[in-house]
Formats: sequence, C-alpha cells, structure tokens
Amino acid sequence: MPCFFCDIQTNDERQVAESKYFNSRFSEVPVTQGNCEIFSKEHKEDWFALSDEEWTDLYQIIKAVKQKIEEKYRPDGYNVGFNVGVAGGQSQKHIHLHVIPRYTGDVSNPRGGVRNVIPDKGDYHQYILDALPQRKKYLSS
Repeated sequence: MPCFFCDIQTNDERQVAESKYFNSRFSEVPVTQGNCEIFSKEHKEDWFALSDEEWTDLYQIIKAVKQKIEEKYRPDGYNVGFNVGVAGGQSQKHIHLHVIPRYTGDVSNPRGGVRNVIPDKGDYHQYILDALPQRKKYLSS
C-alpha cells in the first residue's frame, strides 16, 4: 500500500521546516488554520521505537514549526500530539505528529484539550467537584 508521508518527501510546496530525521508541512486537511504535520523521513510506524537522537531532533523541529506558525498565524494556544495504533486513532501507518494551533473561541469550551478525544472526558471539573473535592483548589475557572 502506498504511504502518503513517504510519497511527499520531496517537492512539497507545503513544507514548513526540515531536520535530520523529520519533515514538516502545513496540513491539507487542517483542524485549524496553521495546522502542521511533522513526520519521519524514514518510514516508521511506531513512535515508541524512535532513538534518543530522533526524539531530540523531533523536539528541535517542533520548536521550528511553532516559530513558523507564530510568525504567520499568531495563535492563542496549541494542541500537540500523535496517535499510535488503530485504537489510538492512527490512520496513516507512518509516524507523524500534529501541531494544532488553537484560537480563542474556536470551540465553545476548550477545557480538557486532548482529553476530548473520548467524548465527555474533556471537561473533568464536575468530576473533581463531585469525587475529588480536595482538588477543587487546583481548578481554573
């Protein structure tokens, strides 16, 4: 089966930054304006199999991508993450990281961020109020 991320390694007009082990690009199917994908140059499927050197390189390209997004879009926040395995939502069997700029008002209640991948698990404030009242002091309004 062809691999999208392997096939777009060269001549990609959407490219944002490049490092020793990774490429990045503005998504063709963005979640928000400025959504970028960072993906390995070598075909790999499992994030947890990356070497320490690759993880260090990944951190550097994440910073470079964030700087480019900041310059062009000026977002108010970010979600950054990757999906591993079919059960984790991975739809392309090539490791890739999403850098999703967030903007005030882009959803009615952003609380919980990535926790919202499971419906009704994002806004956990009521659960804390009901089941963990000792943690109430840590809740933001």
